[in-house]
Amino acid sequence: MEQNLLDLRETTKLYPGVRALDNVNFTLREGEVHCLVGENGSGKSTMIKIVSGVIEPEPGAHMTFDGQSMDGQSALDAIEMGIRVIYQDLALFPNLTVKENVAFGIYNETTGPTVNWAEVERRAKEAMALIGLNLNLDRKVSMLSIAEQQQVEIARSLTGNLKLLILDEPTASLTRSEVDRLFATIAALKKRGVATLFVSHKLNEIFEIAERVTVFRDGRKIGVYQPDELDHGKLVYLMTGEKVEIEPPEPIAQDAEELLRVENLSRDGNYKDISFDLREGEILGITGRLGSGRTELALSLFGMNPAESGEVYLNGEKLFLRNNSDATRAGIAYVPENRLTQGLVMAQSIRTNLTVTVLKSFLNKVGLINPDKVNGTANRWVRELSIKIPDLNAAVQTLSGGNAQKIVLSKWLATDPKVLILDEPTVGIDVLAKDSVHSFVKRLAASGIGIILISDEVHEVLYNSHRVLVMDRGRILDEVFPGPKAEEQLLERFNLA
Repeated sequence: MEQNLLDLRETTKLYPGVRALDNVNFTLREGEVHCLVGENGSGKSTMIKIVSGVIEPEPGAHMTFDGQSMDGQSALDAIEMGIRVIYQDLALFPNLTVKENVAFGIYNETTGPTVNWAEVERRAKEAMALIGLNLNLDRKVSMLSIAEQQQVEIARSLTGNLKLLILDEPTASLTRSEVDRLFATIAALKKRGVATLFVSHKLNEIFEIAERVTVFRDGRKIGVYQPDELDHGKLVYLMTGEKVEIEPPEPIAQDAEELLRVENLSRDGNYKDISFDLREGEILGITGRLGSGRTELALSLFGMNPAESGEVYLNGEKLFLRNNSDATRAGIAYVPENRLTQGLVMAQSIRTNLTVTVLKSFLNKVGLINPDKVNGTANRWVRELSIKIPDLNAAVQTLSGGNAQKIVLSKWLATDPKVLILDEPTVGIDVLAKDSVHSFVKRLAASGIGIILISDEVHEVLYNSHRVLVMDRGRILDEVFPGPKAEEQLLERFNLA
């Protein structure tokens, strides 16, 4: 029987008014790929912080790593024991080179006034070779893709005595091919006896990589499962305590008119000869690997990445989309993939973010903003989308991912759009928040709005769309309709792409 590398017993963490972790027992074996899943606030991050020495549990916990007690360990102690955490927001030095980042630990060993650059290069090459990473050692990290930066951070962890690698939402910004490479790296580490604790909201990835799955809910461990014991529905139920029934969108009315028509749209290096139509009340899914041209197409339809040729028609009228103001005036709204940098002003209030797209409508006769109208509109959308907020004055950055995403949705719905483009609308939010967003999108479609739903999660587009377009390398490969074999067909198209 494999020896437990990590063993936590009776582990609890209390905060004022909150039991973040409640008497949790958890084990991780040597060389195991173990997935940890749960809703936001379930205790996953708290456990990771305890294991990595960032915080201490309450007295009474018994914790060992590789046979050694972890009592009173610091973050530095955890690193020296062989524990490394790689978060979604990477901890690299963007102004330094690849080799300087990978071999950064050598600076702690340097006692003289100079750095042994030959040793820096040797260590960097040695660590990168362990995971088959081939990058220009002298290139600055700021010039690398997110996936390459992630590989650099993994390589850096290998310059020490790595025994446990914790990956927290590692695939949120990766293309499918980059995810495949990350999984190959995890497999290579496993062969070296390195264990991986993998945390993700993308349930399809859990089934793909896990050897065991531990489910957390409300600070408690619900259980440990083999992947073949679970399916999507059971895992969602274990995580939430609720059965989430996926209802397909209402059928499109027989007499629904064509709302949007795209003819032979092209932009060099982004996409080519894109043609499709969208009817009133229709949800059109667009999927494909990240980098397939999906987002570039969406930005063109919103006027921010103007097409070089082709036509776009809305209600039969040809549009000239030179900027996002043209698109907004025509009745097209766009919810971007990165809500933190593109969709919200994080330091501003919830009220401001909810109403920023329609501020002109609140002006009185002398050009001053009517605060009662602003509050009325903001409160309306809070009610409509059941957004959980402390009050309208609170900064958006205080909200959970799901509620922040509803704010982005609301601010564009306030413009009364005819077409709503949703680019990865549920990325980084948990299962119940996803279900809430999907349900609302279906209600919007039922009211007559045409919706383009973009996602690389096959399950998301298939069960929340009337039909799905598959894109790859800037072209539409196929059109798929929901049905018994649709998921298999979509996955096959992904593999072929």
